[in-house]
Amino acid sequence: MENAVLVLFFVLFAARFFWRYILERVNISHVKEHGKEIPPVFLQTIKQDTLNTMVDYTLEHSRLDSKENLTDDIITLIIVFIFLPAIVDSVAVLNVSFIMQALVFFGFFAVVGGTAGIPFDLYGTFVLEKKYGFSTITWRIWLADLFKSVIVSAILFSVVVCALMAFILYLPNSWWCWGWVFFTLFQIMMLWLYPVLIAPLFNKYEPIKDEELRNKIIALMEKAGLKTKGIFQVDEGKRSKHTNAYFTGIGKTKRIVLYDTLLASHSHEEILSILAHEIGHWKKKHILKQLVFMIAASLFLLYGIYLFVNWPPLYAAFGLPDAPMYAGLFLVSLYLGTAGFFLNPVGAAISRRYEREADFMAWQLTGTAAPMIDALRRLAKDNLANLHPHPWYVWFYYSHPPLVQRIEFLQALDYQNPDKEGR
Repeated sequence: MENAVLVLFFVLFAARFFWRYILERVNISHVKEHGKEIPPVFLQTIKQDTLNTMVDYTLEHSRLDSKENLTDDIITLIIVFIFLPAIVDSVAVLNVSFIMQALVFFGFFAVVGGTAGIPFDLYGTFVLEKKYGFSTITWRIWLADLFKSVIVSAILFSVVVCALMAFILYLPNSWWCWGWVFFTLFQIMMLWLYPVLIAPLFNKYEPIKDEELRNKIIALMEKAGLKTKGIFQVDEGKRSKHTNAYFTGIGKTKRIVLYDTLLASHSHEEILSILAHEIGHWKKKHILKQLVFMIAASLFLLYGIYLFVNWPPLYAAFGLPDAPMYAGLFLVSLYLGTAGFFLNPVGAAISRRYEREADFMAWQLTGTAAPMIDALRRLAKDNLANLHPHPWYVWFYYSHPPLVQRIEFLQALDYQNPDKEGR
């Protein structure tokens, strides 16, 4: 039986490796093939030299991501099939409690994974992003971000691991249920606390300064039936010239955040259309829906882990016949992480649907698609977006519809409803 367990792992791991490789190659080939074609909806916005830069930026990022994924795969295989038994034995002989052993065990892998990602982050930030004029971050800010990220991650990581191990130790027959309750409360707490406690550790958040824009935002929010509290600008320009806006938080901490770079490069009408898109997420309760789905999925996931984590062939397959349960959790996580990769299209499809709903809401609130179309064109140009993603790549990875499709969708709304209020 242990041979079958091992074969299954290799099949899943190899399938993920080759499918990821195929998608990257197909996407790169598609971008190269169509890289000189300016989509009709961008003819008035994008020049050929800009499109060439967009293609180069897309290709370089893709190659960097491929190298990072390959490195992660190699490290995983080396650890699992060469060092894992020694790591388990070294931790098991420590003169500490079961909970502390688990914390050391999982902490080791967290440190290895985090350390392996640093060279890629450095290259991406200080070489690739600077090459294309995006990165504005200094070494001081980068090191400060790294330090604060490590501290925050270590605290949250320790809380989760210790809580789960305590449930396993003291409630061996029902730990999966109590773990689910804990994870549910923890997720809700993090959604609530992140905007007001964690995010401000890295950036300065303040209400929109532009008085005229603020008044327009108030009017838009009132039209949507929402209170005006919670519209912030963030000083992301100290790190990058990329532009963005996002919705975060729940309850009294929910807020819409606009990058200062976005405010500096877009007109009021474009900003309001982007804001209307974020309001669309708010009104459609997309974050709440995602949270409910995650809570429901985590219940089935934890129960499944409970059923398999004590299965002897799982341990025997990897040369760990007498390993403690935290080693079993690690092994199960390998399978889940690899198999979960193939579920990515489900989440991506749901997210793309939400984005289209938010675009439709933006059109309804502003009365016209024109400013949203202008905003998307500018975002594409300013962020050197890929205008020619392969359909397979979009289907598997994209959380947003491709920009060309979004613009065509918005244009169709105006075309089909020429008498819409505000036109």
